[in-house]
Amino acid sequence: MKVGIPKEIKNNENRVGMTPAGVHELVKHGHTVYVQHTAGEGSGFADEQYTKVGAKVLPTIEDVYAQSDMIVKVKEPIEPEYKLIRKGQVVFTYFHFACDRPLTDAMLKSGAICIAYETVQKADHSLPLLAPMSEVAGRMAAQNGAYYLQKTKGGKGKLMAGVPGVKPAKVLVLGGGTVGEAAARIAAGMGADVTITDISIPRLRQLSIELPTNVHTLYSSEHNIKNELHDVDVVIGSVLVPGDKTPKLITRDMLKLMEPGTVLVDVAIDQGGCFETSHPTTHSDPVYTIDGIVHYAVANIPGAVPNTSTTALTNATLSYAVALADKGWKKAVTDDPALAKGVNMVDGKVTFEAVARVWNLPYTPLSEEISK
Repeated sequence: MKVGIPKEIKNNENRVGMTPAGVHELVKHGHTVYVQHTAGEGSGFADEQYTKVGAKVLPTIEDVYAQSDMIVKVKEPIEPEYKLIRKGQVVFTYFHFACDRPLTDAMLKSGAICIAYETVQKADHSLPLLAPMSEVAGRMAAQNGAYYLQKTKGGKGKLMAGVPGVKPAKVLVLGGGTVGEAAARIAAGMGADVTITDISIPRLRQLSIELPTNVHTLYSSEHNIKNELHDVDVVIGSVLVPGDKTPKLITRDMLKLMEPGTVLVDVAIDQGGCFETSHPTTHSDPVYTIDGIVHYAVANIPGAVPNTSTTALTNATLSYAVALADKGWKKAVTDDPALAKGVNMVDGKVTFEAVARVWNLPYTPLSEEISK
């Protein structure tokens, strides 16, 4: 199979779809890999590192899309890429269709096979291709919360750890999944007073055992969340419903319960965000203020640490990419039910139920498309 690795063109997105180590594995399996010129530079991988392991470097993004049977990316295609994607081409990347109707319509029109990292799901409900970026985003959410809590950045002017005689900052983490656990662990390591919420009592029990003693667990309800807001300093939103839109846990009216300079970090912005007042921002313009409350809602948080992120992502995606290339997408998803859950669209049809429901589109079971 011919596999293409284009350069990411989203604002300040420095990650790349695959490391040279990953490309080496595909080449070893007999596949041709095309890498766009300078695609890996933002992550610290020069063109020479790719050619050394057998990749062919192409000058433009158009060349990569035109010559490849499968595209392996990081972020969802953006408008300039829509016209480059063709019928029958496999696109393996993060899509987040449930919060982007133009992207949904464009990919349906293209007739491509869209396999979304974020909905690949194992039998134990774990999300193996979302987990590595969730771990990065959760860690960075705590770092960014601390940074924007500084008075010079619009925050309250509090130090996360406090000092002897001065209480530490209070951090509220909404959602006890991979992002939330990582955020709570880093915030706790900084010395903050951390509360993490979830609707699963078994998960809260597990977190209470595994996280440091300055992390407290709280059952997630509107009442309990409201009670935490009057003196909170940083709120980290890390709620996820796989493949679906995120519920709004902090409404516009709830902003007035918080003190001016409180920082909201919405890690769930990729799936629509869990704060009603959130809208996607970029690394070049990451924050805005509403009613005195600082909002950080960068949609590609791990893009700020691309070397770590690209390596972690390739570690997770490579076995699936190799299976798709070795077997073709139909046999690969037939053999692996987890990968099958990643197939969101085939030949202009929505094959992931949550996406169809969000946009009121017809749903086609994947089995019908595989059998063709």
